[in-house]
Amino acid sequence: MDHLRSPRPSRSSRSRRRLALAVPVVLSLTASLGFLPAAASAAPGADTAQEAARTAGATDAPDLAYVVNTRTDHRTIASVQRAIAEADGRVVATYRKIGVIVVHSADPDFGKEIRRVRGVQSAGATRTAPLTAAGTTDQGTAETLTDAQAARTAEASRAAGASEPLEADQWDLRAIGADKAAQINPGSPRVTVAVIDTGVDDTHPDLAPNFSAAQSANCVGGKADTSEGAWRPYTADDYHGTHVAGEIAAARNGVGVAGVAPGVKVSSIKVSDPDNGLFYPENVVCAFMFAADHGVEITNNSYYVDPWLYNCMDDPDQRAIVDAVNRAQLYAQRKGTLHLASAGNSNHDLDSDAIVDDSSPDDSTPVTRTIDPHECFDVPTQLPGIVTVSATGVDKEKSYYSSYGKGVVDVAAPGGDGRYQIPDTPSKNGRILSTMPNNEYGWLQGTSMASPHAAGVAALLKSEHPWASPAQLQRLLKAQADNPGCPASYDQDGDGAEDAGCEGGERVNGFYGYGIVDALRAVK
Repeated sequence: MDHLRSPRPSRSSRSRRRLALAVPVVLSLTASLGFLPAAASAAPGADTAQEAARTAGATDAPDLAYVVNTRTDHRTIASVQRAIAEADGRVVATYRKIGVIVVHSADPDFGKEIRRVRGVQSAGATRTAPLTAAGTTDQGTAETLTDAQAARTAEASRAAGASEPLEADQWDLRAIGADKAAQINPGSPRVTVAVIDTGVDDTHPDLAPNFSAAQSANCVGGKADTSEGAWRPYTADDYHGTHVAGEIAAARNGVGVAGVAPGVKVSSIKVSDPDNGLFYPENVVCAFMFAADHGVEITNNSYYVDPWLYNCMDDPDQRAIVDAVNRAQLYAQRKGTLHLASAGNSNHDLDSDAIVDDSSPDDSTPVTRTIDPHECFDVPTQLPGIVTVSATGVDKEKSYYSSYGKGVVDVAAPGGDGRYQIPDTPSKNGRILSTMPNNEYGWLQGTSMASPHAAGVAALLKSEHPWASPAQLQRLLKAQADNPGCPASYDQDGDGAEDAGCEGGERVNGFYGYGIVDALRAVK
């Protein structure tokens, strides 16, 4: 699924302005961003979600979900809650510390009405299709490790003296020195990386030793459920979060694979919708708040917030989404949490003048639009203070699918490239091998896989520097990275045309940011 940053194996530059770099979390983004010109083509029209509800029929209208963003004082929140009830809205959750209220309403005009209420700074629908009954989700199939491959890899691992049976196929660990780093410092159990994703199978033998149930929850619907196992994937097809968790912290216990930081804790905050697998804004707001309030040091975000690949500020719904998620992630940063996020799998130059987005909204009927990535934002990737990670393959070249951009990408990390960068490993697989539900292992590739590698290195740095703030930790992460510089040519398919353009020098550039993370340098 494209909103997850792991694609199936078959698929003029200016400095980027990050969102609201210094604004307090309680402020509207109006002052810091302004409105876009009409040419930005944010959407087929404002209030798209309300129109969808209206066409369903006024007498039997379905529910839509909304975020309503206000000032944080008690009087304002109470007043707005009364107005929500008067406008036929039902409060699902109120995050008073950041002034975000999650609401359901069947009134197609709810958004317009509530935006007129005194104290409301922004408000809008978080989806363009009505709420539906829960069901199972299908993310497609990954490449599962076969018994024959496992036996061959185990033999090679033993010959190489590796501690884990499948480590010979983990070219990604060796690419960033994580195998050697583990011998010096595998990471501290006092550091937790929360995987905000599709859920984590904490019963997997490679994950159980390092799993933190006390810092795990199900945030679907915008309100945290901490009941036993609520954080687990719905089905084995919801493997994405389990794969990500193994890349970060699979234990070195003589079983399966190893993670980049095999001594740290990993937790699961599930945010994927059970019906369609999408990551709606209210779920992500809940996840950032839960992580912050439960002592999580680092979060990994291998997704973009649905339903918009890019959120444009002249659309009131998209504007409210940016505002709500930004408030939550900034709150977490102030509480000491560093966030890492994937750059995306569209091979987009996020520092270009225009990008064609033909995938949004992804919960109803997409409409092709042209956006300016300096004005329409990938959330949470382009929010202030978040570490944006691009993907590389075994040859340390940008993966063919990875989005990039000077001033956008902060660091790079192995995400796999099964098309052009094939490793000399037992399975000859250029993707990333990691844990899967039901005690299995499999390969995936994408910036989804790059971000957890960088999160693992950040966890090693946090283990070495426990008092480092999120900003200091980000500086350390950039300082230890190794930058190969822009390639002389990037024509991976050999057709004579450049497949992407790298801008910048050897210190900082659009493909790698400050460089490819290095676990060994992090622990030294």
